[in-house]
Amino acid sequence: MRNHPELPASEAPTEWSMPWMLRMSVDRGNDFVAYDEKAFSDPSIAPGTMSWRLASSSVFDGGCREALAHFSSLFAECRNLGQSFGPAVVTQILVTSMNALRGLAFGASHEADREATLRLAARYAEYTGWMTQEAGDEKASLWWTDRAVALADAGGDTEFAAYTLVRRADVALYRMDGRATVEYARLAEERSHSARIRGLAAQRRAQGHALLGEDAACFRALDRAAGLMTRESRAEEADPSAASTEPVIGSMHLAGLADFVAGWCLHDLGRTAEAVGRLEGSLDAVPIRARRARARYAARLALALAEAGELKPACSVVEAVTSSVSVVDSATIRADLQRLSRRLNRWPRDPDARIAAARIAEALHTAGG
Repeated sequence: MRNHPELPASEAPTEWSMPWMLRMSVDRGNDFVAYDEKAFSDPSIAPGTMSWRLASSSVFDGGCREALAHFSSLFAECRNLGQSFGPAVVTQILVTSMNALRGLAFGASHEADREATLRLAARYAEYTGWMTQEAGDEKASLWWTDRAVALADAGGDTEFAAYTLVRRADVALYRMDGRATVEYARLAEERSHSARIRGLAAQRRAQGHALLGEDAACFRALDRAAGLMTRESRAEEADPSAASTEPVIGSMHLAGLADFVAGWCLHDLGRTAEAVGRLEGSLDAVPIRARRARARYAARLALALAEAGELKPACSVVEAVTSSVSVVDSATIRADLQRLSRRLNRWPRDPDARIAAARIAEALHTAGG
């Protein structure tokens, strides 16, 4: 056996830090490579190489539905993870799970199983789009949104394409593009028959009108959203068996969503005191474990308080945001914190404002913002 000189300790490969590559496909197998990039110029000769192919469709005849139930539970856990960790953690689980679902769909012998699997894969793709938006990558977010539409269409879901228009409205909203927000949301309302999707679209439309300073149109959209959401709730109460067994569309962690959206709109319309009134009483309703949702809510509340001139309460809320933003790594929360920092800088001699501004600066630095 040839003796190789030992690498210096600082350069020696370690099990936990060795680079991995995973090539995923539906019908041509999947390849995994673990390699030491310092020792190997060609990853194909690395000792950690392995390949596996999809089994025949007969394997899935009795197990596809059981596997689907497990992946549905996993999706719920991914959404919970997304409340506690950053996109860099969650997207790795989402993408590999999504490819496994694509493989299950490819091997399914029953059309109903194939379509149900593809619909769930679409939900994984849509949530991956949200996570990449939270990572600050708008282009990747829209790419995953397009993949979600394609998967849902292949799974026979004619409503999901309308919901992805709501997601596009989200992206436009955080870009501060009120006109695009309104247009995407309008299309979603027109193309959907689902009360929930239309209600979510009406909320985005209200937020778009608020960005444009269109008070009357904003309040009409909020009223329409409230009516649609109430209709959905009453329908589920009247016939619980009619409720969908598929994952809830839209936020599942942001309690008091209507108040949050209304408060956001009032803030953007310059009615900051009213915004505080809508936001202030609802933060405690957001579960403690929903760290991302609480930080989003608290950031918007702190911004509204500061702009309403309530400096001390605003500064007291800041800690709730800054303690989470570096962990969940949220581009949308960082955007609100940057706006809040500029507002606090108007009180350079106030000790609370200085401390809060310093906390925000440290949080943004830690989060890479």
